[in-house]
Amino acid sequence: MRKKIILFSLMAAMAKMLEIAVSVPCSAWTKALPAAGRLGRQAAFAAIEASQSEIASRAAATEVSLVLADDALVQVLNRDYRGHDRPTNVLSFAFADGKDGSCRQPDGVPVLLGDVIIAFETAAAEAGDEGGNLADHLCHLVAHGMLHLLGYDHRTDAQSERMQRVEVQALLSLGIADPYRQPDRK
Repeated sequence: MRKKIILFSLMAAMAKMLEIAVSVPCSAWTKALPAAGRLGRQAAFAAIEASQSEIASRAAATEVSLVLADDALVQVLNRDYRGHDRPTNVLSFAFADGKDGSCRQPDGVPVLLGDVIIAFETAAAEAGDEGGNLADHLCHLVAHGMLHLLGYDHRTDAQSERMQRVEVQALLSLGIADPYRQPDRK
């Protein structure tokens, strides 16, 4: 319980410098998971803290957009911006200009980190297939997307291992088990 109190205190402090705008154009999210927006925000804060990003210590405000969408919207975005005409579980569109996820902004101007968009149908199906629950899977996808905004990637084995370690640390801070250790998960 003490760990959760510390985490929520940290999130309250970070909320002063990190604004997470949540948009829910897909009502299936709130029907299946009424706390989806709150959980998404918590997972975003946990990912930033676990990454030890400069955002946690930056004086300038930072903004992130979290969109809880459906497969149709994600498929259009995936097709138009990535050339893959199919839905995927999470898309991240970073506005960073540095390889490390850094953004150069004038002093006092909020840094727009980027967008994380999650597809309901795909996420719900994955949660069911993996024997988990939608709330935990949403947190995992948000953490994953946030790490992409911060410059993490998984194109090589080394990058993937590094990113997974940070994802797991973020999830554990929320009381969510390591999704990569589950027997049905590759």
